Amino acid sequence: MTSPHSPAGPVVVLSGNPRPGSRTLGVAEAVGGRVADLLGAPDVVTVDLAGLAGELFAADRPAVERAREQVAAAAVVVVATPVYKAAYTGLLKSFLDLYGPDGLAGVVAVPLVVSGNPAHALAGEVHLRPVLVDLGAVVPTRSFTVTEAQLADLPPVLDAWLDRWADALARAVGVPAVATGGAR
Repeated sequence: MTSPHSPAGPVVVLSGNPRPGSRTLGVAEAVGGRVADLLGAPDVVTVDLAGLAGELFAADRPAVERAREQVAAAAVVVVATPVYKAAYTGLLKSFLDLYGPDGLAGVVAVPLVVSGNPAHALAGEVHLRPVLVDLGAVVPTRSFTVTEAQLADLPPVLDAWLDRWADALARAVGVPAVATGGAR
């Protein structure tokens, strides 16, 4: 539901997991849906890079270009990745490399990391956030990091993260402060 104070664009969920329909995508869609509800965004669009991998390095890549444009036009983009070798995936890196300087200027980005090990909790802060900032995105929150052990009961983990960061997201998008209200 949109309001006069809704962000101008959609929330885009960008999953950099190379496996189609991954758990990373599922978490990202949950986060994107909740963020859209909180901010009154008009729509949620999903970009699963697993389905675009075969076209990513092709000379003719219309689906990749559409995805790139969708991400750049987002009010908020949830950039999700599993932890691979203590960082984000090469698939996500290759997609983000398609943007020039300030290619994501004006986009509010939420880095999201799914990790098998709590020791990788900083992968989003140390590796993903700097790339998003370098591309001109505004990153007003800490990364949302979820361990595999938390996937079975995601709502309270997401609620806790939103309780902490909802107002910062709202300010970055230019909408009034929001109330998270805990679980839906």
